[in-house]
Amino acid sequence: MTGNILELITEQYHSLTRSSQKLADYILAHTHDSQYMSITGLAESSGVSEASITRFCRSLGLAGYNNLKLALAKAAYVTDIGDPSDTPDMITSTDTPKSIFHKLYDANVLSLNETYELLDETALSQAVDLLSAADRVFCLGQGGSMVMAMEAWARFSVASSRFVHIEDTHMQVMNISLATERDTILFFSYSGSTKDMEDIMQIAIERHVHVILITHFPNSRATKYADVVLLCGYNESPLQSGSIAAKVGQLFIIECMFYIFCKRNPEVSSKARSTTAEAIMPKLL
Repeated sequence: MTGNILELITEQYHSLTRSSQKLADYILAHTHDSQYMSITGLAESSGVSEASITRFCRSLGLAGYNNLKLALAKAAYVTDIGDPSDTPDMITSTDTPKSIFHKLYDANVLSLNETYELLDETALSQAVDLLSAADRVFCLGQGGSMVMAMEAWARFSVASSRFVHIEDTHMQVMNISLATERDTILFFSYSGSTKDMEDIMQIAIERHVHVILITHFPNSRATKYADVVLLCGYNESPLQSGSIAAKVGQLFIIECMFYIFCKRNPEVSSKARSTTAEAIMPKLL
């Protein structure tokens, strides 16, 4: 598809089905908000089904919903360095280093504040219960979320040897297919809607493996598979994929889980942290 998606929707509006017109009306009125929504969120907000959204995308020549989100992000106008121009922290080539520092600082603080407001003490406690009881904790994710999974593994590795990180998606599937109900998956997926994620989640359900999900979208597909859902803040545009601000909220959740985990397991975690620190000392200059 070429050209502006909003212009294409307007051109084809009268040839669309009634449900597609209803969706088009919502998107044209809420272009900025739509690009940040999961397909489930858009379906609920616009009053149409997820299947209708998929058909709407195909009628516009798009491969799927994520292509629509990207097209909407581009249509909402971008700066000359590729960021969305309709966000408070937009950065352009005319920004000075100091103004860039300030905008990025504000974005990261916003992410922390939003994540803090979304933190559910009960859900966090349940997550730590699963981590404490597990024989193994598989820290998983794909793409940018894989980096967050590695961060979680690295953080918890100083307190326990039960945490495992696997990068390759094929190896993830293979390991989960051999997991047991005494294992737990700590899964990072900002969107909560990827094929690799769903493949792993379905196997986890079959194997009765517990799942802790860290995501931004409370109604994403992944939440249907999770025992515990922890929400991170900050709206990330498709054009901002992999932004540090989105990761800051997830890092905050990791740190909260880590200290509650250590509080629940004081003797084991204290000894492990001391032992790992001593092991690293000879490597320091």
